[in-house]
Amino acid sequence: MIYEILNKIKEFDTIIIHRHKRPDGDCIGSQFGLKYFIEDNFPEKKVYAVGDQVPEYLSFIGLSDVVEDHIYDNALTIVVDTSVKDRICDDRYLNGKYCIKIDHHDDSDEFGDIQYVNEKAPACCEIITLMFNKWRLPICQKAALALFTGIVTDTGRFQFRGVGSTTFNAAGILTDTGIDTSYIYTKLNLKDINSIRLESYLYKHMKITKNGVVYMHFTKRIMKKFKVTQDEAAALVSCMSSFRHHPFWITFVDYPENIRVRLRSRTIEINEIGRKYRGGGHLMACGATVYNKKEMKALLKDADSLLERAKNEIEGLE
Repeated sequence: MIYEILNKIKEFDTIIIHRHKRPDGDCIGSQFGLKYFIEDNFPEKKVYAVGDQVPEYLSFIGLSDVVEDHIYDNALTIVVDTSVKDRICDDRYLNGKYCIKIDHHDDSDEFGDIQYVNEKAPACCEIITLMFNKWRLPICQKAALALFTGIVTDTGRFQFRGVGSTTFNAAGILTDTGIDTSYIYTKLNLKDINSIRLESYLYKHMKITKNGVVYMHFTKRIMKKFKVTQDEAAALVSCMSSFRHHPFWITFVDYPENIRVRLRSRTIEINEIGRKYRGGGHLMACGATVYNKKEMKALLKDADSLLERAKNEIEGLE
C-alpha cells in the first residue's frame, strides 16, 4: 500500500494535505513533514498544508497555507492523523480528485480512496517516517524536524505505552539527518509566564471525584484573569499526569460555542467516554465536547464510574 501512496504522489501535480481540528504536535508534524518531504523530492509539484491556525508553540514547524477552492480541481488530498471525518479541518478534502488517509488512532473510521492505518504506532509521524525510509528517498532536515517533533509530543518524550524499538528506529532515522533536537525540546518546553501562573492556580483549585478522577474547569473568567488562550489552558492537562493514586485526569476548557474536554489516563482505557461525548482518539488519551455544565457533570459521573470499575478489576492500580 505504501508504494500505491508514492505512485499517487508522483501522479498528481497538486497535493493538499489536511489535518484534524485543534491540532497537536503529531498532527502538525505529520502534515508539514509530509509537505516538506514532497517539496524536496518533487520540486515541480505544488504542495499545501491547510487548516486553522497552527498553535503558537508549534509555529516553528510551519504555518497553514491559504488555498482557493479552484486549486482542489484535479488535486490529490491527503488527510493525516485524523480518525473520524467529523474531526477533519476543512471539508474541502472531498473536493479533490483522489484522497489518501494516513492515521494511527484506535477508533479510526473508514474514509478516503487509500487508507493506511497502523493502530500500533504511537505517532502518525512514526508511520510517515518509516514510509519515507522504505521509499528510499532522502528526508530533508525541515521534514525531519517536523516529524521528530510529532513523535516526541505524541509519545510524551518516549514515555507512553506503545513505544518500542520501531519508534526509536524512526527517531534515529530523523536524527541522522542532522537536526538539532535540543532546539526542538527548547521550543516545546518554553512557557509563557501567564501559563506558569495558571498552572500554579490549577494545583490549588483542581477537584477530585469520589473515586479519584482529577479535573479542572478553565472558565472564560479564569482564562481572562490569567491572560491565556484556550490552547494554553488545555495544554495544562499534562500537569496532572504524575499524581499518585490518580490514574485518570481531565480538563474542561470554555470556548464560545461549547466546552472542550481533554481526557488522559496512565493505565485504563478511556476513549469510550470520549466517543460518547462527541469525540474520540487514543485508548488512554482522547478528546470530547460538551455543551453545558449538566453534560460536564454527566461526563464526570461516567469517568468516576469507569475508574471505580477499573480499581475493582486491576490490583494495585496507580
